[in-house]
Amino acid sequence: MSLTAFAQLQPIKSGVFKWDDIEVKTNGDRQSRAILKGASTHLAYFSIHATTQDVGAKPSKAHANEDMEELVIVKEGEMKVTIEGKSAILGANGVFSLMPQQMHSLENVGDTPLTYYVIRYQSKTPMNIDRGIGSGGSLVINADSLNYKPTTVGGVRSYFDRPTAMCERLEMHVTTLDRKVASHEPHSHIETEIILMISGETVQLIDGIEYTAKAGDFYFMESESIHGIRNASDQPTTYFAFKWK
Repeated sequence: MSLTAFAQLQPIKSGVFKWDDIEVKTNGDRQSRAILKGASTHLAYFSIHATTQDVGAKPSKAHANEDMEELVIVKEGEMKVTIEGKSAILGANGVFSLMPQQMHSLENVGDTPLTYYVIRYQSKTPMNIDRGIGSGGSLVINADSLNYKPTTVGGVRSYFDRPTAMCERLEMHVTTLDRKVASHEPHSHIETEIILMISGETVQLIDGIEYTAKAGDFYFMESESIHGIRNASDQPTTYFAFKWK
């Protein structure tokens, strides 16, 4: 899809998007939630939606995104993902990063509903397929395959930090914060950043405004916004953080 087609998209404002506030639409054996859509500093198009497949739902029809990248995160359940004829099983917090122009399909292979987030994006600069291939192409990552590295305030699991066909840099990790601690002092960076809550409750300061979030909620921080997150509860909290430019 051309950049002209996205000319009317509004910039996404920094803030929080609450799981409980999102309308649920049902279509047969699936439910969908449209979480956000718009543009950002480095991306002409950016959207997030969530899909739930019932037990025994038909697999999604194999398809390819001609000029978009896709990042899929399993919220709960068990997913079979097939990319260019190769299949893998992903559990909760499993992720796959999909290059443009690759055929793929998704299937619920568990005995509970499968819920997953789909993040699609197109850069303002021309996509670079060779760059994406050179940095490893499409990736499929199960959370339990990653090492947990303790920090002074909790711990972290790193998923990847690399260029892609659409981004000069795309970095993703999961942070666990101990009770009532901050991840770091408020700061800013050129990358746009999203935090997806997995468990617990947090408070995020963004450009002087405090927002709260719990499991399933997203924080969106535009490029150069001043932000800092802390655990607001008496229990550990865990979240995905990913940023790009």
